[in-house]
Amino acid sequence: MTDKAKKPVSPSRPSKAGRDDVALPALGVLGMLRWAWNQLTSMKTALFLLLLLAVAAVPGSLFPQRPADPSVVTQYIKDNPETGPWLDRFQLFDVYSSVWFSAIYLLLFISLIGCVIPRAKAHFKAMRSKPPRTPSKLSRMPEYGTLTVPASASLTPADAVRDAAKVLRKRGYRVDVRGTDTDRPSVGAERGFAKELGNLVFHTSMIGVLACVGIGGLFGYSGQKIVVEGESFVNTLVSYDTFTPGSNFTENQLSPYALTLDKFEVEFDRESETHYGQPLDFSAYMTVRESPDAEPREELLKVNSPLTVGGTRVYLVGNGYAPTVTVRDGEGNVALQGPVVAVPTDGVYTSLAVIKAPDAKPDQLGFVGFFLPTAMIDEAGVSYSGDPDPINPQLNLNSYYGDLGLDEGVPSNVYVLETEDLTPLNNRDLDAGGIVLAANQTYELPEGKGSITFDGLKRYAALDIHHDPGKTGVLIFSVLSLSGLAASLFLARRRVWVRAGQHPDGRVMVEYGLLARGEDARLSSEASTIRGLLSEKWLAQQDTHGHNDGRVSVPANAAAERSTAEESGKDR
Repeated sequence: MTDKAKKPVSPSRPSKAGRDDVALPALGVLGMLRWAWNQLTSMKTALFLLLLLAVAAVPGSLFPQRPADPSVVTQYIKDNPETGPWLDRFQLFDVYSSVWFSAIYLLLFISLIGCVIPRAKAHFKAMRSKPPRTPSKLSRMPEYGTLTVPASASLTPADAVRDAAKVLRKRGYRVDVRGTDTDRPSVGAERGFAKELGNLVFHTSMIGVLACVGIGGLFGYSGQKIVVEGESFVNTLVSYDTFTPGSNFTENQLSPYALTLDKFEVEFDRESETHYGQPLDFSAYMTVRESPDAEPREELLKVNSPLTVGGTRVYLVGNGYAPTVTVRDGEGNVALQGPVVAVPTDGVYTSLAVIKAPDAKPDQLGFVGFFLPTAMIDEAGVSYSGDPDPINPQLNLNSYYGDLGLDEGVPSNVYVLETEDLTPLNNRDLDAGGIVLAANQTYELPEGKGSITFDGLKRYAALDIHHDPGKTGVLIFSVLSLSGLAASLFLARRRVWVRAGQHPDGRVMVEYGLLARGEDARLSSEASTIRGLLSEKWLAQQDTHGHNDGRVSVPANAAAERSTAEESGKDR
């Protein structure tokens, strides 16, 4: 082989053989785990997970949620046979208890803990350490100045730095006096640790909020109950109309208290022309017993003024009318007697009414229609409600008989009457027409099926009952997080150094410098304040003042002194 056949290899382009010789070190299992942990516990990942958690919560407001209303979810899937089952597979109807939402939640929890612990260790280590050593050239600091103490003050450089330490200590600095036995003593000072402490408090409080929310989701519960005037609610599982338990809920958590709705009052606007008839105030007068053996007490429940009883909060969320009816079957026996909740549909309390009498014989009876507090008739002969107060109460019903489907054990909506499998007795399309009942009137059903009587009228209150064992913790940690955030935003981390030396003529030359960690617009005012305090203490003459922009102006007789002070050596 000749030399011509050999081509030199460019140093900037390694040969193929050179590339083959390079071997990347294997991380191994522990290395990969350490890398994954470092990535998870980085602040960037924590912020990303926090944003991802907010995005993941959006479907909970777009799609009906099964814990809140299972019947609406069932109807949604029925109305959307193609997309509904797929949405259910991805748990979009159970967003807040889904696997993917819980995974983001737990990862964020772990990430925040992994971020906070190392930073807390580093912060407390910094708090225990001394302020940094005094720089050899303080003139390079963003804020720099000098002071001259006359010889007549009989002040030594050591006394000067001790005085400076006292001034700085009063301003909240942590100080360290060094080199008092030398000719160039100095003091280093630092403050603003509360800024990083506030940052740590903020992140720790965020962990606390997440933990308390998780505790509330695990051990809390919520339920709804409609209570008619004169009736009571006992805090047992079977007493709720709807109930949503936490993941770890047990029936033993229910405190055995009782609520009785003595009277419900509504105040309507009777003076305004534009808002006439609109409700102004709702008042539920209740008797509360904390336990079966406890003394009853009177309480007033209002909107936005909940009751606190048995570890729960009771809210007033709705109200309406409950017509009292008596239904007799074809054999003359009472099949149903008592108030029936009517659901309001407008501002004048036009209400839907459903009455079911499964005990009627020989056929079960059902009624559906509407209740009018103040019945009026328009030009077309259609009844409507003209006022929300019960001035002329009226029931307008259609009646049916047959199997109501309540004996099959399948849950059904108490406010809906399925009429597909029922035979109509009364409606406008039949010869018998519809049922129109005023107060204290009775209507005999066709074919001898029985009768219905409108006995009277009561009001009801719709209650929303919540038990959240983590709510107090959420409040405490939320306040702490806001306090920590305010501290991290508005407090500043600053360092101050003061060095003193004695001129041959007996004067004491003092120089000082200030440095901030990050941006600090108030550093200049802090420098002016410290200079003023030192001048006031020593009654010193000003030699120089201003910012260190590379052109510090000093008197001619002090320029040499400053140059000598800067080059005289480092802090010992």
